[in-house]
Amino acid sequence: MSTNKEQFIYVLKLIPALLNEGNWTELEEQIVGRHFSRLEALLAEGKLVLAGKTQGLDEKSFGIVILEVEDEASAVAIMQSDPAVAEGIMTAELFPYRVALSK
Repeated sequence: MSTNKEQFIYVLKLIPALLNEGNWTELEEQIVGRHFSRLEALLAEGKLVLAGKTQGLDEKSFGIVILEVEDEASAVAIMQSDPAVAEGIMTAELFPYRVALSK
């Protein structure tokens, strides 16, 4: 991990209506596909440290994205342009972060 970059984590939560699988349509599936593709691109660019989500689909479920970027403005821009956030199916909150130990 490069020392001239900062780490941030953003926590993603589905909007309440989508906690019911019956409310999912092809549109939401497409948005999630774009979200995943964007994460793959960030990985290829060397900006993504880790991304994943909890199992299950309820009000406690969440996803995380750990970034390593130049500054907070870059992290905010990435989070806000995440298709799941930009297209309104997930909310996101950003925090400064630092990986202390890793496998």
